[in-house]
Amino acid sequence: MTRKVCVVTGSSSGIGAATARLFASQGWNVLVNYSRAPEPAEAVAAQCRALGADVLVVKADVSQDADCRAMAAQAQARWGRADVLVNNAGATKFASMKDLDALDADDFHKIYAVNVVGAYQMARAFAPLLRLHPGAGIVNVSSIASMLGTGSSIAYMASKGALNAMTVGLARALGPDIRVNAIAPGLVETPWMQDGLGPGRYEATVQAYKARAVLDAVISPEDVAQTAWYLGVHATKTTGEVLLVDAGLRLTKA
Repeated sequence: MTRKVCVVTGSSSGIGAATARLFASQGWNVLVNYSRAPEPAEAVAAQCRALGADVLVVKADVSQDADCRAMAAQAQARWGRADVLVNNAGATKFASMKDLDALDADDFHKIYAVNVVGAYQMARAFAPLLRLHPGAGIVNVSSIASMLGTGSSIAYMASKGALNAMTVGLARALGPDIRVNAIAPGLVETPWMQDGLGPGRYEATVQAYKARAVLDAVISPEDVAQTAWYLGVHATKTTGEVLLVDAGLRLTKA
C-alpha cells in the first residue's frame, strides 16, 4: 500500500467531514469514524470515494479504549499503515458560564472522556502504525475557548485546555517519529454549533463574533481542514504547538 492514510475521528459532519474530503482530494485513503447514525458517515465516505480514495467507515466511541484499539486494528488490516491521525471527535453540554449549577460531575466526566481521554486513547492505539512512517502526525482539534475562558460550557473550555497541555506532553513522548500539534479554531459554522445554540442565538453569536474579529469572519470547516492538512503533512519541523485559527478574534478590532 503506497497511498497514505488519514484517520479522522468524528468525521460524519463539520470539521471532520471537511478534513476527510480534503485528504481524499489529495490522493490519500481515509478512515471515516462516527459514533451514532451511519447515514451521514456513509455520505461523507461516498464523497471521498468519488475523489478517488479508498475509504473505511468505522463506528466507534473514542471514549472506549476497546473501540480505539479496534479502529487501529481495522486500519492495519485494510492498509497496513496510518500516516496522520486527526482527533476531531468532541462532546459538550451547552450551559451558561455564569450558572454553576448547570453542570455536574457527570457532565465533566462525559466531556473529558471524549475530548481528552478519547484523544489520548486514539494516540496510543495508532502510535505503532504511525511510527512505521517517521514524520507522521497527530492533529488534535482544540478550541479558542481554551484560551479565552469562553465557549459552550466551562466543562468544554476546561477540556480543551487539558487537550492543549496533553498535546505538548504527547509531542515530547512520541517524538522524534511522530509530531503532535493542535488547532484552536474560533467560531466554526457547523450544524453542531447551530443546533446547540439554536437559530436566533446562533445568528446573534455569528454577528457578535464578526464584530470583534479583525478579519470580519467566522471560521468554516474547510478552514480548519486546511490547517489540519498543513500540520499533518507539511509542518515537518513543528511539534507541540497549538495553532490559533480565529480570523483575528483574539486581536480584537482597534
